[in-house]
Amino acid sequence: MARYAVLRLMIFFGFLCALWLLGLQRWWLLIGSALGSAVVSYFVLLGPRAQLSAKIASRVDERARRLEQSHMDEIDEDVEADQDSPRG
Repeated sequence: MARYAVLRLMIFFGFLCALWLLGLQRWWLLIGSALGSAVVSYFVLLGPRAQLSAKIASRVDERARRLEQSHMDEIDEDVEADQDSPRG
């Protein structure tokens, strides 16, 4: 995740430096850098973005699997407790 963020920042600061050299004023410099870096990042960082997305999806799936497993364990414990308790 940090790698993708660093790449985005590098592209942004690259645009910032290039537009500063062109002599743009402060607000145009920031707006131009933000828009330009967003467009370039969309196309240039397809691979890293896909890797980041896959990594996040696998984490979510693993968390959901662990949560489901813990719920199944609780259900099994409840069933065992019901079977062990004397019926009145």
